[in-house]
Amino acid sequence: MENYKKDGLKQLRDGEKLSFGEEIALILKLSFPAILAQISSTIMQYIDASMVGRLGPTASASIGLVSSSTWLIGGIISAAGMGFTIRVAHKIGAKEDQIARNIVKWGLLCSFLFSLIVTVISVILSFYLPELMGGEEAIRKNASLYFLIYSLTIPVQELLIVSQGMLQSSGNIRLPSMLNVIMCGLDVLFNYLLIPRLEVAGAALGTTIAKIIITGIMLYYLLVKSESLSLFGRKDNYNMNFRRFIKMEIPKAMQIAIPIAADSAIMGFAYVAFTKIVSPFGTASIAANSFAITAESLCYMPGYGIGVAASTVVGQCIGAKRNELGKRLGWIAVVLGILIMGSSGFLMYIFAPQMIGILTPDREIRELGVKILRIEAFAEPLYGASIVSAGVFRGAGETFMSSVLNLVSVWVVRIPLAILLGSRFGLVGAWIAMCTELCVRGTLFLIRLALWNRKHF
Repeated sequence: MENYKKDGLKQLRDGEKLSFGEEIALILKLSFPAILAQISSTIMQYIDASMVGRLGPTASASIGLVSSSTWLIGGIISAAGMGFTIRVAHKIGAKEDQIARNIVKWGLLCSFLFSLIVTVISVILSFYLPELMGGEEAIRKNASLYFLIYSLTIPVQELLIVSQGMLQSSGNIRLPSMLNVIMCGLDVLFNYLLIPRLEVAGAALGTTIAKIIITGIMLYYLLVKSESLSLFGRKDNYNMNFRRFIKMEIPKAMQIAIPIAADSAIMGFAYVAFTKIVSPFGTASIAANSFAITAESLCYMPGYGIGVAASTVVGQCIGAKRNELGKRLGWIAVVLGILIMGSSGFLMYIFAPQMIGILTPDREIRELGVKILRIEAFAEPLYGASIVSAGVFRGAGETFMSSVLNLVSVWVVRIPLAILLGSRFGLVGAWIAMCTELCVRGTLFLIRLALWNRKHF
């Protein structure tokens, strides 16, 4: 049975009234497994970084040098499937399950074909990227190898992202969350076996093998076991051929996906630019920057989990023509995101030495990492506001303005300020710029959400 049969989404689809307590419970029930999935994914990165950190600053810096590029690619391939997953949520909310299944079938194919194109480009780029990023000669070889292995697994990552998103759009958030936790355990196992033998390449391969296994299971549940979306064992009256799919659904999906892809590119290139700003500060700064980002993600991943819940409920509200309920649930999700990430930021400030200490024994890296983590802690509440608000907009299929706000915030505030402050205060100055930008971004998203609710609801 799909989760919407159990957690309140069925009431939403059937037009039943929800009390305020039920609305909060619905967001929390959907958020908890999504938060668990996000945190488990972060722990997986944390473990990777910790294991590689024991190999020394050079190994850590080699991964840190290209990590922003992997985030850029991850954001782009995620955006490629986002249009289809949001369309699935709309059709599920409208009780048009047969159309949703057609979107699953052809959406997976289109996403996979797109990922092959990205793979070819990334493989070619892997031989030149470390030098383009300004990395020192000592770390270029391992950085190139790590990025090459990552590039070859892009199709698997795409299928994992899209299948997970489609299951979540149907209301089944619990299963993908459980599978992400299992993937974390597998990653630990394979890294334990491979990193001592293959070092940096072992970290990339361990994560890859774990992703391949979980992707296969995720696809099985989507295509075979899902009550509303499975493609096997059905005799649907409505079957959309590929030509009709391109004509009817691709424009709607692209309307959602293109702004998200642009947003991912905006943010991804900003991360690359930020790493480029940091790289002249030396190996210790590159490693500290990478470790601090990994450590901080433990704090903001709950926001992304709540954002997933917000996309699901708002998307189904839009499909069910219950806009007023979508407005209320959206605001509840945003307030929860602010509160939870504010609390996690407070904990991050207190436990910053322990969070960085797990990742590296190097004293210089640890001292730098603690300083910048404590700076970033002040941005977490408003960062949470921007993350969950973006999830609300995605669920409603309104993604263009999110891209505009991110463009303005990152490229007008973060990057120029990082160049200015970084030149004077090094890595600490660059992170002060990041903290400032995240506060600006959160404020812009809250203003946009208030204006958008007034106009659309």
